Amino acid sequence: MNNSLREPAQTAVEQCMGLRPDESCLVVTDDERKAIAEALYAVARETTDDVAMIRYPPGDQHGEEPPEPVATAMTGADVVLAPTTKSLSHTTARMEANEAGARVATMPGITDGVFLMGLKADYESILRECGRIRDAVSDADEIRVTSPQGTDITVVPGDREWLEDTGIVSKPGQMTNLPAGEVFVSPETADGTVVVDGTMMPHGKLEAGQEIEFTVADGQVTSIEDDALRGDVEAAAEKVGEDAYNLAELGIGTNVAVTDLVGSVLLDEKAGGTVHFAIGDDHGIGGDVEAPIHLDGILREPTVYADGEVVDLPNSER
Repeated sequence: MNNSLREPAQTAVEQCMGLRPDESCLVVTDDERKAIAEALYAVARETTDDVAMIRYPPGDQHGEEPPEPVATAMTGADVVLAPTTKSLSHTTARMEANEAGARVATMPGITDGVFLMGLKADYESILRECGRIRDAVSDADEIRVTSPQGTDITVVPGDREWLEDTGIVSKPGQMTNLPAGEVFVSPETADGTVVVDGTMMPHGKLEAGQEIEFTVADGQVTSIEDDALRGDVEAAAEKVGEDAYNLAELGIGTNVAVTDLVGSVLLDEKAGGTVHFAIGDDHGIGGDVEAPIHLDGILREPTVYADGEVVDLPNSER
């Protein structure tokens, strides 16, 4: 085990997941995330004898289903830790593991640096901050987001539930990202313009002055002013049609320990005071669209209004 990864692995296994000696633990990984997986396995092994690690080749897209043997193994564990190159968060495999009672932590695209930085946070404070933000937005009929770069979009959550990614999963069937820290919803509909100035795949962290703009009407992305992003969405649309253009998510970052964007969507979308929007799959977060993509774009300087009232976002200098 890489000794430098031991401390964040302990935070993940002990504080975030609360693994107990009488529980089973499965570490799911791929060929590119072996070091982090081995650190998690080693720490889990100190708590329980019922621990295993399973590895498979990296997928092609975030949200792509893992091989069937992996999905089956996930449903049989009490705790699942998934440091993978491509996200398992928005997959049927993850949902079925939760439905079977597993506590799941997904870590899509995680690197050693992100693991070290993002797991040093105080997750009890993140839990409190998530609760405060959820209280501010959960009863609103409309959420409007603006930014100096030109974002102006109104989101209608409808009957869909606002969810919290606190990093602490203590009950059967719960899931989280690690690193964690966001409050999010899959909108019923939305209209307006989003201008991303932070991080968005396939680019990673955008350069100073670089922006990605897309337009939304009736909950569907109708235009994308970026060739690379548009190409990814069009490729997904060849498989699932217009569902690939679904506006899948509005999320608000609550992790004030993240003080700089590093180009990892997993970490950057959690930065306190940021907002992110996602295109594509939302069936794992309360929506009804299944697509082979879930592409998040992060706004550095958003203002959020809940039914016209400004929401006090967590303060994090970026």
